[in-house]
Amino acid sequence: MAKDTAPRWDRRMQQRLARGEAAALGELYDRFAALVHSQAHLMLDDEDAADLVTREVFVQIWEAPEEYDPHQGPMRSWVAHLTHVRAVRRLREAAAASYAAEYGEGSAPDPEELERRVREATAAARADYIVSSMPAPLRQALKLAYVDRRDYRRTATDLGVTEDEARRRLRLGLQLLSTARTGALDGAAPPGHGRAR
Repeated sequence: MAKDTAPRWDRRMQQRLARGEAAALGELYDRFAALVHSQAHLMLDDEDAADLVTREVFVQIWEAPEEYDPHQGPMRSWVAHLTHVRAVRRLREAAAASYAAEYGEGSAPDPEELERRVREATAAARADYIVSSMPAPLRQALKLAYVDRRDYRRTATDLGVTEDEARRRLRLGLQLLSTARTGALDGAAPPGHGRAR
């Protein structure tokens, strides 16, 4: 696959959306709906809210495809960014509504507690995005080691690679995952860009 395949697809997709091609929106939805829904669900822990965020993100894309800037990164990152912004907004709205219901109208949740919840949800969403974006060999190594609880020797055997290669994959995968936590602490959304409404 050529190195510029994805950016070319991204630019063509943006052009098709700008022309109002409903088929383009369907294709984009097929490609990214699972990413949007899983990221929103991970942040909100609510199926209905995740469904709503998914709809909102694709409506925003349909209404304003020009917000995507191919020079700032792939469309996948932009879609993840839009999802993050929408999910954080919903998280804050839900916290405010819950607090008002418990303590009366006009009451507001503790801003520090709310920001802690937003940071935690952001870190989880970033980690999920990073893992889903990793090359398959790194993702498989992490799954074997941390989900299936294999040591690096068994991971190497299961993957059919040397122990050094298994250690390298695990180290690289963990380095990538460490950016999820540090990015969330810095207030960063999942990798993305662009302007969100």
